[in-house]
Amino acid sequence: MSSDQNLQAVVKSEWIKFRSVRSSVMGVSVFFVLTLGLGGLISWAVRSHWSQTSYADKVVFDPVSTSLAGILFAQFAVGVIGVLFITSEYSSGSIRTTLAAVPNRIRLVSAKLIVLLLSIIVVSEIVCFATFLLGQAVFKGVVPTASLGTADVLRSVLLAGLYLTLLTVLGFSLGLIVRQSAACISIFVSVLLILPIIFVFLPTSWQNSYEKYFPSELGRSMMSPFPSAHHLGAWNATVVLLIYTAVVFGAGLTLMRRRDA
Repeated sequence: MSSDQNLQAVVKSEWIKFRSVRSSVMGVSVFFVLTLGLGGLISWAVRSHWSQTSYADKVVFDPVSTSLAGILFAQFAVGVIGVLFITSEYSSGSIRTTLAAVPNRIRLVSAKLIVLLLSIIVVSEIVCFATFLLGQAVFKGVVPTASLGTADVLRSVLLAGLYLTLLTVLGFSLGLIVRQSAACISIFVSVLLILPIIFVFLPTSWQNSYEKYFPSELGRSMMSPFPSAHHLGAWNATVVLLIYTAVVFGAGLTLMRRRDA
């Protein structure tokens, strides 16, 4: 059997595992509900209070990132999906059985990554487009709307799905490094939520110089057609997040190869 056929068999096995494990199914469900539900609620709240919104806020209003606001909460759900896809096997001890069946660790990790990437990118893009369209439908007639026919708008919605996918891989990579679910989730939440909060109390010059490189701020840049001051452009933000993900994944793969199960 060729190496490609072996990889295909492992991918099939990991796909069955992914769609049959309760944590994956619940994680995807929570992700879907958070993104679509909260995006719709926030859009409706904006519509309801539009007449009371100041002129200055109306001028800078971004209908794209506002309709996608649910992503700010859903990003934690996708991170957990990525983390549990590997750490659940360590916590249950089933990783030993998995490695006995697939001794080639690079092939095993590659198969898991393929399943995770393909699954989440499809779900993420569907959810992001659905949330965007829902938000614009809520805004229609009262609040300024955006159209997918505009290149910057289409790019923002597509990159929003990519942002969530990269966060999933980042969570998976942390799982390869730390192996413990609670510790990985704590690190993931700290990087996305706690670190930006800490920077609020630091000098403004520090915030302007370094805050734009935080994963959460990169996500904001990726899913907005209007780059904010002191932030990276959408494509530059995407490249930086890709580098972060590649570095963490590389470290996780290296440790996976060198350490015992």
